[in-house]
Amino acid sequence: MSTPIDLTALKNRQMASWASGDYAVIGTTLQIVGEQLAEACDLLCDERVLDVAAGNGNATLAAARRGCQVTSTDYVAALLERGEDRARAERLDVMFQVADAEALPFEDASFDAVLSTFGVMFTPDQPKAAAELARVCRPGGRIGLANWTPEGFVGQMFKTLGRHLPPPPGAQPPSQWGTEAWLRTQFDERDFLLQVARKTFNFRYRSAAHFIDTFRTWYGPVHKAFAALPPEGAQALENDLTELINRMNRAGEKSLVVPSEYLEVVITRR
Repeated sequence: MSTPIDLTALKNRQMASWASGDYAVIGTTLQIVGEQLAEACDLLCDERVLDVAAGNGNATLAAARRGCQVTSTDYVAALLERGEDRARAERLDVMFQVADAEALPFEDASFDAVLSTFGVMFTPDQPKAAAELARVCRPGGRIGLANWTPEGFVGQMFKTLGRHLPPPPGAQPPSQWGTEAWLRTQFDERDFLLQVARKTFNFRYRSAAHFIDTFRTWYGPVHKAFAALPPEGAQALENDLTELINRMNRAGEKSLVVPSEYLEVVITRR
């Protein structure tokens, strides 16, 4: 019999990971994903919108720019502060609130739209998080998600990290959220209408070394992985990441453009 995974310990570990480095440095480069998701959800002025696991607020800003009444949530307060700085700079009126995606502190059917870009997919208790998204979305409302696929670059990057620092036994890969089959097990078609599109985000850096240095410094999971490994282990991880990045680079030797596939998901609650 397998030992049950300690979800609380895993959550604490993840929280420490995302609080390390400064995800905002990476997150701001992904802003276009939030904008495209806001359009896919056809957000309307004055709609009540919740951004779950918002990070530094890409979907938050996209919704606020469309005149929505936005509540931006994350369990890492420092990331919300980055989002608040961005909203203030644009004179956007947004409510920021520390909240756990697995236990959202809101009434049932409170929001017209519930969004998450590369956020809720990293929750330890994935079915519970999916149920929370559904609970706070009103009938006729939309749940909009951007989730990295297992086959895409980021999915492969996390697999590479996992080979060097294996996750706890029983932990489910975040990239499950990037598979339509898994999403349909969480959002039953009797209650939800799913629309799924495969999209690509291009990471643009000077070289593999530039990418790795940036992520090693600022992106929590990569930052923590390198910090946890001895020098020879860190070098082996760097070698494997370099090979992956160069293999997927479509810009040739002069620069780096790495396409990463993700699912853009719009789920309408019936």
